[in-house]
Amino acid sequence: MEQNDNLNRIRIVLVDPQDGANIGSVCRAMKTMGIHHLAIVGERLYDEQRIKTLAVHAFDLYEQHLRFPSLEAALSDSVISVGTSRRRGKNRKYFTIHPDQLADRINATGEGTISIVFGREADGLTDAELAMCHLCVRIPTSPEFPSLNLSQAVQIITYTLFQRLKPMPGFQPITEERLLQLTNTIGDSFDRIGFYKLDERAEVERFFRDILARSTLSESESQRLEKMFIKMSRLKVHKEIPAGTGGGLDQESQTVS
Repeated sequence: MEQNDNLNRIRIVLVDPQDGANIGSVCRAMKTMGIHHLAIVGERLYDEQRIKTLAVHAFDLYEQHLRFPSLEAALSDSVISVGTSRRRGKNRKYFTIHPDQLADRINATGEGTISIVFGREADGLTDAELAMCHLCVRIPTSPEFPSLNLSQAVQIITYTLFQRLKPMPGFQPITEERLLQLTNTIGDSFDRIGFYKLDERAEVERFFRDILARSTLSESESQRLEKMFIKMSRLKVHKEIPAGTGGGLDQESQTVS
């Protein structure tokens, strides 16, 4: 497929932007780099004239934008979701990548929507919002003054993608919704074998979700993993059933296909 097909699956997601002028500037930054899909999270109303003034000939991106009530809803059909942040902390991602590394990652990923998420102008994405994303991208800046405004950040990342994206490979990874089903199955399996201490389940599921998201699994790979974890938990339960009580594995749990 052509490079334009790869650019056409990029979705820029703005979480509760505060000013219509910034939305207009984002639209212009996107369109100059051949990216046309915009989504906005939140119910805030915006002055469309302010958007149009800054968007110039890219106002059509706003006219066609998708609106979502939550970030979770906005990312449900994404095969990769990428949060943008320059902040580090205990509850944020284990590591970040640079925009050129993001382009390389997209080049290696098959068909499906790639969502790149930008936070509020004042304070960016919350820890919980960043945790919903598979990856975190950070734009290197001078420590003397590291802050970028919203449209500048969008422009840098979209420019990098425009320069580096190649024709798209013919491979279909699972969506975020399917990935959450898989990680929930893994979480249930660990629960059945008594793995958790206190409230560890959420952290374990997030750990597996981030790793599996970076792997961009196919549906057949996802099903195989599910069967492995289900079989693991059933084997554990079976071994704990006393002999002669009738316990045993069913046919499905004994087969990993």
